[in-house]
Amino acid sequence: MVLMKKQAPNYIPAIILIVAVIAVTAVCGYFAFRPEKDVIQGQADVTEYRVSSKVPARVAHILVEEGQFVHAGDTLALLEAPEVDAKLVQAKSAEAAAAAQSRKADKGAREEQIRGAYEMWQKAVAGREVMEKSYARVKRLFDEGVATAQKLDEMTAQRDAAIATERAAKSQYDMAKNGAQIEDKQAAAALVHRASGAISEVKSYQKEMVLVAQLDGEVTNIYPSVGELVGSGAPIMSVALMDKMWVNFNVREDQLQGFKKDSVVTAFVPSLNNQEVRLRVTNLKDVGSYAVWRATKAMGGYDLKTFAVKAVPVSQIKDFRPGMTVVLDTRR
Repeated sequence: MVLMKKQAPNYIPAIILIVAVIAVTAVCGYFAFRPEKDVIQGQADVTEYRVSSKVPARVAHILVEEGQFVHAGDTLALLEAPEVDAKLVQAKSAEAAAAAQSRKADKGAREEQIRGAYEMWQKAVAGREVMEKSYARVKRLFDEGVATAQKLDEMTAQRDAAIATERAAKSQYDMAKNGAQIEDKQAAAALVHRASGAISEVKSYQKEMVLVAQLDGEVTNIYPSVGELVGSGAPIMSVALMDKMWVNFNVREDQLQGFKKDSVVTAFVPSLNNQEVRLRVTNLKDVGSYAVWRATKAMGGYDLKTFAVKAVPVSQIKDFRPGMTVVLDTRR
């Protein structure tokens, strides 16, 4: 009987298959779980100014539309406030009254008052002359021994009283002729200046009824509608200065190596068919403790803060608009 020799099993293909599976799994895991390079994304923004009025008013007309480009000095909207016109009438009336008081102070008393004071002075002069003559007669009689000393004293007192009365009447006449005191004239003139200032103030409010563009730009937002009331300082519309575009990036501090002040970085704009742009860094600022922090380790270590990086285009970018995404990608 012939015995057949048993053939040993071949494990080589299985080993090769297992190794191949492990290798494929390792490659796939490497590509699937390898750390990707960070993509820093920012957003375009623009400097804006708001057009508003100093006084409460009603919107009468809006002469522009959102998206319209305006030049400095263009009329944007018209407001109406009847209260301002009423205050102007009041201010002009107050000025007229103050001017009349000033003229009265400069002119002095009325002609009738001046003539009356003059007549009283002349009456006092006549009385003083009579008293002086009477005094002279009594004094002569006293010297001759005819009149008593008491009679002389009485006549002396009457003469002195007449002299004082004449002086008082002369002062009243001088005061009526010279007019008001210098302080009264200055006070009246000050009231005139005050009223003139009130008129200038109201006229400045009237100018606020016509809103004009201060700088060239594009109207981005119009807030009220025609007929609505707006408060003092309330914005009527916003105008964007399209020549002052900038981009803001939020960057972790471990990625700030390439962001130095005045350094130039390269980015691309997806909205402009991934157009490459160059930006100059102008400012780096901590966004504050409210921003999300990132821990460097699960346990212990330190936290990474976020910084706001502001950059402006090195040259003007055609069709670049506020709100567009700008990407700094280390893979590019």
